[in-house]
Amino acid sequence: MNIEVAACPHWGAHNKRIVLAVGLALACVSGLAAAKVGSEALIEARQASMKQMATAAKSLAGMFNGKVPYDAAEFRDAAETLRDRTGSLLGEFPFGSLGPLSGAKPEIDQDRRSFEALAHHIATLATALAKEAANAPPQINAEMRMGPGTMMMDGGSLLGKRTNAAEPDPATLPAEHLVHMILQDCTSCHSRFRQKIR
Repeated sequence: MNIEVAACPHWGAHNKRIVLAVGLALACVSGLAAAKVGSEALIEARQASMKQMATAAKSLAGMFNGKVPYDAAEFRDAAETLRDRTGSLLGEFPFGSLGPLSGAKPEIDQDRRSFEALAHHIATLATALAKEAANAPPQINAEMRMGPGTMMMDGGSLLGKRTNAAEPDPATLPAEHLVHMILQDCTSCHSRFRQKIR
């Protein structure tokens, strides 16, 4: 016995609406998943970059304080790493890529001007250091060292210094002084814009 089902005149339009709604939902889920993967990849790349900077800065500081043997080639490599990594610093912190998972505080977006000023400053110092390191001598010499009367930046960092305090041209500073200033900027940036993550 054949049973015929009467066709519903609204069935086609109803089905199209359901298919469209499901398609939009899947697209949204897929888009969110892709955004999450993209954000996680950005955070991982940024954290790897920060580790490279920390290793380079630690190596340079170690050479000056005698905890790491000085090597001209390694000195150049570390200085170039700092220059390259600090040069791309701003691009690694786009809007909306912050929060607990990344270790970057939301204050970066809230006070972009200060963050960008600090990023530009550290990049300028690292560029000057890499330029000096390009002709690094076989041994640390007096020209690379800070003199006993060398003044550090007033306030210890860009964020802490008085607005009317003059800063010397980084290109005129000895390498050791530049390393110290870079470390100060890193400390200032971390204290203001970084949070510990599990």
